[in-house]
Amino acid sequence: MAFLVVKYLVTAGIVVVVTEIAKRSDKLGALVIALPLMSILTLFWLYAEKQPSEKIANHAYYTFWYVLPTLPMFLAFPYLLRNFGFAAAMLVAVAGTGGLILFTAWLLGRYNISLL
Repeated sequence: MAFLVVKYLVTAGIVVVVTEIAKRSDKLGALVIALPLMSILTLFWLYAEKQPSEKIANHAYYTFWYVLPTLPMFLAFPYLLRNFGFAAAMLVAVAGTGGLILFTAWLLGRYNISLL
C-alpha cells in the first residue's frame, strides 16, 4: 500500500512541477513534458513491481505506435484554440486523435501489428 501511495505522489508531483514550469516558460515547459517522463516512469514502476521483461518491453513497443497518431494534435490544437476557443479545440483534438488512433491501428493491422 505504501508503494502505491509513493507512485501516486511521484507521478502527480511530476505533473504539478511541469505545470509550474510551463507557467513560467512556454518553451521550457514544452521541452520538459515532451520528454517521455511518464513513459519512463511507467517502465520504472513496472520494473519495480517485478513485472516480466516481456511485459515491460511490450509497453515500450506499443507506446511508440500510440505516440505517432497523437502528434498531429499538437499542431492542430494551437490553431483550433486561437480560432474556436478551448472547449471546441479540446473536443476536436481529442476526437481527431481518437480517429487517428483507430486509423493507425487499422493501417498497422494490415502489417500484422495489432494495437487494439
